[in-house]
Order: sequence, then C-alpha cells, then structure tokens
Amino acid sequence: MSDIPRRKIIHVDMDAFYASVEQRDDPGLRGKPVVVAWRGARSVVCAASYEARRFGVRSAMPAVRAERLCPEAIFVPPDFVRYKAVSRQVRGIFERHTDLVEPLSLDEAYLDVTVPKQDLGSATAIASCIRDAIREETRLTASAGIAPNKFLAKIASDWNKPDGQFVLKPAMVDAFLAPLPVGKLPGVGKVMEAKLAALGIATCADLRASGIDALERHFGRWGVRLHELSRGIDDRAVQPERPTLQVSAEDTFAEDLLLDELEPHIRRMAAKAWAGYLRERQQHPDRIARMVVLKLKTADFRTLTRSLTAAEPPTSEQAFADIACALRERVVLPAQTRFRLVGAGLSGFAAPDGSRAQDDLFAT
Repeated sequence: MSDIPRRKIIHVDMDAFYASVEQRDDPGLRGKPVVVAWRGARSVVCAASYEARRFGVRSAMPAVRAERLCPEAIFVPPDFVRYKAVSRQVRGIFERHTDLVEPLSLDEAYLDVTVPKQDLGSATAIASCIRDAIREETRLTASAGIAPNKFLAKIASDWNKPDGQFVLKPAMVDAFLAPLPVGKLPGVGKVMEAKLAALGIATCADLRASGIDALERHFGRWGVRLHELSRGIDDRAVQPERPTLQVSAEDTFAEDLLLDELEPHIRRMAAKAWAGYLRERQQHPDRIARMVVLKLKTADFRTLTRSLTAAEPPTSEQAFADIACALRERVVLPAQTRFRLVGAGLSGFAAPDGSRAQDDLFAT
C-alpha cells in the first residue's frame, strides 16, 4: 500500500462577494436587491446579492436585462480596490492553516490541508474554523466544500450555499455523482450539454454507462476527461503559485461596430495588454508569450476567439497589435455583422528556449 496520504482539499467560496461587501459597508443596502454593475446598455453584472438572485439576476448578465428582471434593484458601481483588500484579508486567514493555497479569483480558492499547520482533527473542522474567522474578522460569510480532490471540493462548496459547508467523503463519491447533471461538470457549457443530450447523456451515470471508448470517439481527449470526472477522478494538485495563463484587455463599445472599424480599438486594447505583459516579464523574465489572441463579441452576444502562435514571439507592442489586427481576416461572418466587444491578449507562455513554462490549463 502507498504511504502517500489521501488528499484533503477545501474549496472556499465567498458568498455573493462583491455585493456582500457593498451591503456590509452600507447598512442601507442590507436586505435589498443589490446589483454590482455600472448602469447602461453596454454594462454587464459583476455580482448580485441573494435578494437580487431571487429575481433571476446573475453575474455576466447584461445590466439592462437585470434591470428588467428586478426593477427595484439598486445598482452599485464596482470598487475593485476595496474588494482586493478584503480578498487579501481572507487569504491571510487561509494561510494560518496551510501554505498550499491556490486562488482562483478574488472570492474563491483551493486549500490543500492534507498536512495542516494546525491540528484541528479534520479537514471539516479546519473549514469550519476558516469560515468562523472570515465571519468574525470581515463580517462576511463563505461557503466551503471538503473532498479528496479539487473537482469534488468545488462541486461540494456550492451544495449548501450560502454560509454553509458540505463534506464529500471518498465512500460517498459514486452515489453523489451518479445523478449529477452533466451541466454541473467544469467545461460543460450549453453547447456541450446539447451534444451530450443528443447522445442520450444527461447525468454522470449516463457518462459512465457510455464508456470511455465511445466518449473518446465522439469528443477525443475531452471525452476521456468527462469519463474521469463522472467517476470523481481529478489528480490536479493545489498550485500555490499558479502561473499567469494570459495577459489581456477588453472593452465594450458604446455602439456596435463593423469588423473593418475595429482596428483602433484592437490597438488600444493591445497597448493595455502589452503594458501588463511587461509587468509580468519583470517578475518572471523566463516566461515569454508566444500566442496572440483576438477576442470578439457580436451584437447578439456570440463570442469568437482567433489566435496565432507566431514563429517568433512578438517583441513590441506594435508587432503584437499588428498580429491581433490581422487575425480579423480569420473571422468569417457576413459583412454587416456588428460587434459589441473587442479584446487582445498574449498567452502560450514558454521558456526562452521554446519549452513550455507550465502545463496549459482550461479555466472554467
């Protein structure tokens, strides 16, 4: 038998984080439907309080739709400086228990507490201690999932939201996952969910029954991964120093534009992304971006990305912007198609000799 202990992973997710910070700091907002977003036809929702969610308001939703769903909503412009300060405070609480903390965003993180700094008896007790400290020190609430791996811990943290936690023990995994809809699996969006439904696959039990070979024939390596997730398999380690995967900038226009009108906006976003890339290079000079990415969103909210891994990585803002603008030639849509958003980014980080600096990851 192996002497390696089974991992104990906690996924901590702050409850309606941005909106909760606003309600904490302004007593007049407590108990009311708060939407963190700028008002306007081009704005999207950054976060919604639970009072607003009851009306169907969700993050990433167009602000105008949120206003239609919840006419009584109180719109508050986001204050990321304040949110980052609270996030650092919460990170400090995590680090009392383990140095193996992998932030996913300002409001959630994975913790590996297999070998914790404090002996509290169990990962469940550690999660409770962390949530208690967050409530006492920040006056906010968090939910937690405790499981043998990252995938299961993230699923579990959503089970008793808000202000709750759920423990998924190894012996529970098979029965827990069997009825789980495939849409709950990371990376399975509406398009993939429809493709699976066409094959008669709606749950993890259906994925298992389909067999790994059949899934691989239909979806390649992604099919293999789906089969693994349906069985609760996830060997990814918690990465305290998660490398930057992409440096990018994007903007939503006041009015929709044609493809031929996008060049000045692409160059403007490239300038912002290049400045971020230079900061990244100062901290990690051994990581060079080799892929240029162009992101577009049509007026009807369809998102497109086009990318190019150049033989020689771009060495200047102008070279980067030139490639990003040229990628428009790969957009095959009717000439009258209008776009509401454009973004430019650099990714595919590698060492100077061309070897990959880290594994490629797909963030969901």
